[in-house]
Amino acid sequence: MIRPRLLVVDDDAASCHAVAEALQAEGYAVATAQGGRAALALAKDQVFDVVVSDIRMPDLDGLGLLKGLREASPDISVILMTAFGTVEAALRAIKEGAYDYVSKPLRLEELLLTIRRALDQRRLVRENRQFLETLQDRYHIGNIVGVSQRMIDVFKLIARVAPTRSTVLITGESGTGKEVVARALHFNGPRAAGPFVTIDCAGLAEGILESELFGHVRGAFTGAVTARRGLFESGHGGTVFLDEIGEMSPNTQAKLLRALEFQEVKAVGGNEPIRVDVRVVAATNRDLCAEVAAGRFREDVFYRLNVVSIHLPPLRERREDIPALADHFLRKYAEANGKAVRGFAPEAMARLETHAWPGNVRELENAIERAVAVSTSPILLPDDLPAHLTAHAAPPGGAPEPVPGAFLSLDELTRQHLARVLSATGGNKKRTAEILGVDRRTLYRMLDRFAIGAPDAPPEP
Repeated sequence: MIRPRLLVVDDDAASCHAVAEALQAEGYAVATAQGGRAALALAKDQVFDVVVSDIRMPDLDGLGLLKGLREASPDISVILMTAFGTVEAALRAIKEGAYDYVSKPLRLEELLLTIRRALDQRRLVRENRQFLETLQDRYHIGNIVGVSQRMIDVFKLIARVAPTRSTVLITGESGTGKEVVARALHFNGPRAAGPFVTIDCAGLAEGILESELFGHVRGAFTGAVTARRGLFESGHGGTVFLDEIGEMSPNTQAKLLRALEFQEVKAVGGNEPIRVDVRVVAATNRDLCAEVAAGRFREDVFYRLNVVSIHLPPLRERREDIPALADHFLRKYAEANGKAVRGFAPEAMARLETHAWPGNVRELENAIERAVAVSTSPILLPDDLPAHLTAHAAPPGGAPEPVPGAFLSLDELTRQHLARVLSATGGNKKRTAEILGVDRRTLYRMLDRFAIGAPDAPPEP
């Protein structure tokens, strides 16, 4: 286990070494510096987690040292100590960015507790940053897979809208990836460090949904033994994602309208408005225009939600995305399960490309996850795929149904599959070879044999 590194700074040599010895006895790795300038020089060569420094020093005082350390390492925690304890000094130290302030004569227990808290804060900040980076990587726009023009248009719209605070309505069938888009909007915008809270409006009764959204006060209804904060309040500074907004009752819609218009909510049973700062992203698989015309959805709420509309087409309308999506899920689940599965047999990909996918991308992901789990080969075979995939077959790209009994030769099937994979990878020969599970030389021979394009580079030796 790596010991935390501390730096003790004091122009009084005896005091400096006494504090250092006490901290070393607690298991810390401790260095010392007699004066602010010596501390700055040492900090340029070594990394410290926490600096404990006197304020009053002749060459460079503690506040000057604090400023220099923060400029060199913004994450460093600085604890200032002085025998001249005043409220003004404490306030100034904290205002300048010190983690905390302790008075001399030092109480070892107080100093140790302050150091532990500073180290805990650093750990939490580091973990939060790593978590945020993971989320940003996972929900980066580039991780929403698609090569079709319709999806490229979606990517462009996400990129334009993410930096704004405009309300967004995402439409599309179930399983098309509406929440993935909502998260991409959040984690690629200025609110990425804030909370992303989500609720399924279809899964809750009206009274429960209202309480979940806006919170409730104690005694607001039977069972409300304590007050509870709602999602709008919990999402302050971030994004609230309202999934299946078309299932919300007109009464709850009316209360949502106030939140959309005035950025304030009222808890169930409460009288005082609560100010919130949230971005609202909503999603539905319903035709809200038709719902408005039928009187089931409020027109004023619809227009407040539909500031920017993003429509996700069903997978059957963007079949050229299937190879790229299948490859994306293959790599995801092969890595997660530690399996050396590299690509698809042509017959397996043909089955994926001709399935109707009523469950859209979600169904495709489930099919690939299952196939990877049961596969015993480096290439996914037709038998690895769920048996039902042939039950809802549809011709790729809306092409006419083949004449019964008219089958493609294996060469023609291979040629078509090779062309599709090459197109899905944007002509990337290396990635195409990986998906097909062949080496580069074999790929170039196949391209030459089927007269598909021309090699973009000579085969690797």
